Amino acid sequence: MKNKSIYQLTGSFALLFFAALCYIIRFYPETLNGFDRGIIHAVHGLSPQMNSYFLWVTKFANPITVVILSIVFVALFYFNQQKITALWLALSMALISGLGNHLLKLFFHRARPTILPHLVTEHSFSFPSGHATASTLLYGTLIFVAGLFFKEKVPRLLVQIVLGLLIFSIIVSRIYLGVHYPSDVLAGFLFGSSWLLFTYPYYKEKKLVYDLQTIRRKK
Repeated sequence: MKNKSIYQLTGSFALLFFAALCYIIRFYPETLNGFDRGIIHAVHGLSPQMNSYFLWVTKFANPITVVILSIVFVALFYFNQQKITALWLALSMALISGLGNHLLKLFFHRARPTILPHLVTEHSFSFPSGHATASTLLYGTLIFVAGLFFKEKVPRLLVQIVLGLLIFSIIVSRIYLGVHYPSDVLAGFLFGSSWLLFTYPYYKEKKLVYDLQTIRRKK
């Protein structure tokens, strides 16, 4: 695949950064206090009129929403002869967002921040952010495969930008709502991004082989 090494190199940096963040959280969490508090206060300094927006946008990565959308898109891909895409998304959401993120939360056992009041109720641990991981994987996958829906460059690019802004808004919402440290959401984003960047070249290769086999069968 063209640019395969670029994707893998970028994925390697994301994974390395994620691993470094995990090490710091595990052994030297106090070193991130200045970083976390500074960003929390900056984000929470946004207009109170943003409350309704962040309460709304964060729902796009709530567990029930993610599960429903994942099932819908997996089914959509599967029944439209995009079985490799369906498998890639299903593995991402089940193994990384579901199982992987949950196990990491249990391992790090990081409590939610108490710097500001929580505007939503959360009961799980804080690191890494499940909303950040899930939104990066779900909407990030759609960014990568947007060409399946939009053949023209301009509408495809617009959709990719909107999805990118959605991921960013969800990540900021978790800080604004008081339920995550910035290092939590950064870790979730890096965790999801590293998986996507590493697996995307293999997905493209498998999809190409599958598409060629499908064309041959139809002849």
